[in-house]
Amino acid sequence: MEKDIDYIYEALMNTTIDIDSLEADSCLDEVWIKEVIKKAGMKLKWSKLKQDKVKENKDAVRRPPADPALLTPRSPVVTIMGHVDHGKTTLLDKLRKTQVAAMEAGGITQHIGAFLVSLPSGEKITFLDTPGHAAFSAMRARGAQVTDIVILVVAADDGVMKQTVESIQHAKDAQVPIVLAINKCDKAEADPEKVKKELLAYDVVCEDYGGDVQAVHVSALTGDNLMALAEATITLAEILELKADPTGPVEGTVIESFTDKGRGPVTTAIIQRGTLRKGSILVAGKSWAKVRSMFDENGKTINEAYPSMPVGIIGWRDLPSAGDEILEVESEPRAREVVDWRKYEQEQEKNKEDLTVLEEKRKEHQEAHRKAREKYGTLHWKERSYIKYQEKKEQKFLKPKEKAERDSNMLPLVIKGDVDGSVEAILNIMDTYDASHECELELVHFGVGDISENDVNLAEAFHGVIYGFNVNASSAIQQSAAKKGVKIKLHNIIYRLVEDLQGELSSRLPCTVEEHTVGEASVLAIFSITEGKKKIPVAGCRVQKGQLEKPKKFKLIRNGHVVWKGSLTSLKHHKDDVSVIKTGMDCGLSLDEEKIELKVGDEIVCYEDKEVLAKTSWDPGF
Repeated sequence: MEKDIDYIYEALMNTTIDIDSLEADSCLDEVWIKEVIKKAGMKLKWSKLKQDKVKENKDAVRRPPADPALLTPRSPVVTIMGHVDHGKTTLLDKLRKTQVAAMEAGGITQHIGAFLVSLPSGEKITFLDTPGHAAFSAMRARGAQVTDIVILVVAADDGVMKQTVESIQHAKDAQVPIVLAINKCDKAEADPEKVKKELLAYDVVCEDYGGDVQAVHVSALTGDNLMALAEATITLAEILELKADPTGPVEGTVIESFTDKGRGPVTTAIIQRGTLRKGSILVAGKSWAKVRSMFDENGKTINEAYPSMPVGIIGWRDLPSAGDEILEVESEPRAREVVDWRKYEQEQEKNKEDLTVLEEKRKEHQEAHRKAREKYGTLHWKERSYIKYQEKKEQKFLKPKEKAERDSNMLPLVIKGDVDGSVEAILNIMDTYDASHECELELVHFGVGDISENDVNLAEAFHGVIYGFNVNASSAIQQSAAKKGVKIKLHNIIYRLVEDLQGELSSRLPCTVEEHTVGEASVLAIFSITEGKKKIPVAGCRVQKGQLEKPKKFKLIRNGHVVWKGSLTSLKHHKDDVSVIKTGMDCGLSLDEEKIELKVGDEIVCYEDKEVLAKTSWDPGF
């Protein structure tokens, strides 16, 4: 009611209530509340408090750890990490005796690959190949989390580089032991000892220096010592005593996910517990699957997958994100229940965030409204409406030209990638964008899969550009895009895509104008000539550098300061009008402004304006 306590005492004055017994925090009965409100001339409205129904948690969670007696030995999961171009993929090729590196675009790995390698001794190792390029740090972190052992590849001729250090950090965060593979030892300039010394600074102490990290000198190209590396890995795995429980519901992790033309959403996963069979119902993130079929890294169909096996799973309803946890549930209704619960939980989170934002906005509005009221506070209503009318008049609509200007420094993007991880990497790069004051970068849509009609329509609506990474756009789509004036840019190397994006941003920036000097002349004498009844001052000059061209622009410099800018009314050599005066020649010239007083020793510069294309100041760091 916005009244103080005295008002309430007054309102209850001549009633049967004992006023003296009322304290500030006393509780009033309903009758008296109604009485007070009636006296204040207000209306009373009762409302009931709603009881929030708490939804019960329907989430699926991992099972408690199994009984040690049930565990059986499993093969190790090994992640290969290291700087870009240090030979991780070549090393893996040699172990698998296949060619992956030859198929890579631009020779750099841009996906996580999972491969099962059988050694001659009958041991099996699951290898994860992670990208070494700076853009894919999230993929490397994910690789470190599902793994048992990290093989750190360092080139002997290159030493410890930025991503090497980052890989060590990821391995430490995940508390995973490291095996050091010093690669390219067949090169003449290789210096393995230098590498070991450099690594000491990052707490990776090799056995030669009294530490516990095994260092193996290998050459992936010639295949030298690869068996020693495999043995070192197996030895470490034996010490770790890796075991898993092959019974009960499956648990695993999504390594990568992508959409396949004929098979729909597909995920590569590593099984960590249980045995996966056809027909199982799985939940990962906010999507679920009934396993239609499974295949290994060579595309061969398999019927069951044991712990630490990498496996491709077909049958997902939606695409789960890379890094999601896979859990097996008993039935489809249960899977739907889990997914619904997770979506509900996410919504609740979002609602909470939205509420706080709304609350802040509301406060701002109230404050603004109060200030506005204060401004009009004492005025008569006629004056008030006149002021409002004046203000409205000032808020003119944007003219089309201004609108175009506003749009030109904004770049809306639609991003499509082949797998979830690469889209994530591109978004992470875009998060580093810090040049919004030059050109706004706006992400309209991103997704996994080939470029579709929907993407083109979105890009058209927002006047945006479509970037595709390792995806295709059919000829029909490309024609439709051309018709709508939408640019589709397809790349299969990450840094080319970033360079292209930088170029696109630069093209949206306004050009800068630079003055380009054509010639310089110094004033040697001043005299005036009469034209009709007017006296016109003329400067006698000698050209010192370049040449003076009459149509171009001129400026007058005195003691290093620009006194005047403009053009010439006449330029003469002896008595003839000329348009160009070359170096060393004398000339007479008069300026287009008579008020300017010329002095001996002034400098006259002939220049032209050149437009220079601006370049974006954003540097993603590689």
